[in-house]
Amino acid sequence: MSQPAAGSAVREIAGGQRFAFGRNWRAFLGSLDQARIQSACDSLKEMLEVEDLGAKSFLDAGCGSGLFSLAARRLGARVYSFDYDPASAACAEELRRRYFPDDPDWVVETGSVLDPAYLAQLGKFDIVYSWGVLHHTGAMWDALERAAAMVNPGGTLFISIYNDQGTASRRWLAVKRFYNRLPGPLRPMLIWVVCVELWWRRWTKDFLRGRPFQSWREVKRLRGMSAWHDVVDWVGGYPFEVAKPEQIFDFFRARGFLLTRLKTCGGSLGCNEFVFRRLAEP
Repeated sequence: MSQPAAGSAVREIAGGQRFAFGRNWRAFLGSLDQARIQSACDSLKEMLEVEDLGAKSFLDAGCGSGLFSLAARRLGARVYSFDYDPASAACAEELRRRYFPDDPDWVVETGSVLDPAYLAQLGKFDIVYSWGVLHHTGAMWDALERAAAMVNPGGTLFISIYNDQGTASRRWLAVKRFYNRLPGPLRPMLIWVVCVELWWRRWTKDFLRGRPFQSWREVKRLRGMSAWHDVVDWVGGYPFEVAKPEQIFDFFRARGFLLTRLKTCGGSLGCNEFVFRRLAEP
């Protein structure tokens, strides 16, 4: 365990410099059920184009709720999970306790993807997974570099990075910074304002179709996530960086990676998903 990372994260959250991701994921675990877990497993199989992960080594860099570490373990991988936020690491540890108690093939720790000494002791992995994480480090390009270095030759890197929307992304950065500086009791008000702004069009369409809030409920089927906790994560998710798809493509091509799968968010807010295969040492 990287104790300096744990202490730094707590201080940054208390100082309004970082969103309490782990606190949000801890609340999410209260709604976790078998259907959500299966959706997470299915999304991994779809994007990695596999039916199972055999005995491959799987690094969940920034494990968040721990749901995808659990999905990878259910698919047969040997899983190593870490997160900078000790509350997030605790979420993954809770899922390990619930579903794979005392399992030597699933390790959970607190650590930072920006800590070269910590990463050096982990070695390399067949699959490095970091969904919606590296853009929250405060040093995204360094984090991408370090994640790439942890992939075995012939191995797979699966990441998602916030889409660069230009001016709109800069506005969201201001919202996120403002949220984390607000006193705690005022934060739910901002979340509800943003929630309505993000969802009112879809809610209206659902009502006109005679299917109230269907879109909201169906988020559960997409990676097993929760619409409400996704909104909280979106509003509060700070630090916050973005990239255009071509920037990510060029960055990894220069480092010996081949893009094998791409799923974009259609130019809107949200994440673009990338699956790369490492061809050779850079």
